[in-house]
Amino acid sequence: MASIGHVAVGMAVGRYEAGASSRGRLAVGMLLFSALALLPDADVIAFKLGIPYSAPWGHRGATHSLAFAALVALGATGLAPLLRLSAWRTGLLALLAVASHGLLDSLTDGGLGVALLWPFSDERFFAPLRPLPVAPIGTRMFSSRGLYVVAVEFIAFLPFWAFALWPRRRAAREP
Repeated sequence: MASIGHVAVGMAVGRYEAGASSRGRLAVGMLLFSALALLPDADVIAFKLGIPYSAPWGHRGATHSLAFAALVALGATGLAPLLRLSAWRTGLLALLAVASHGLLDSLTDGGLGVALLWPFSDERFFAPLRPLPVAPIGTRMFSSRGLYVVAVEFIAFLPFWAFALWPRRRAAREP
């Protein structure tokens, strides 16, 4: 994916988490959950380290697994009280944001699949339906194919963008 969808999901989760909170908390929540939704793609560093795409720690490998999402969620659960947030709620939303990455990547029409069950299995999976075009990696993203992928993702994730960015109703002021 081109990350447009991942950011949209992260922003929607952040909006949900913030609820009717202040704009500052809303912005921070949307930023943090978007970062969590993008976190699995930190594995692109494997290309620079010479780790093959198909290796367990290659792209769409271990960091795209449900186990990795659970580990990150556990960390978020531990950090939440320091930020005066509900530990369970924060942990579950972090799990949703990170796990969504691998699940969404399995909906693409290219690559080697996603190691969703790592460390229990190195097998890579695709969803039965793959409606999203796979994004080119690196500078190839700045091509007509990359622009096409961004447009498709923007349209596909429009409901998430709408939820995240739709203006909030102002609370009624008391006299």
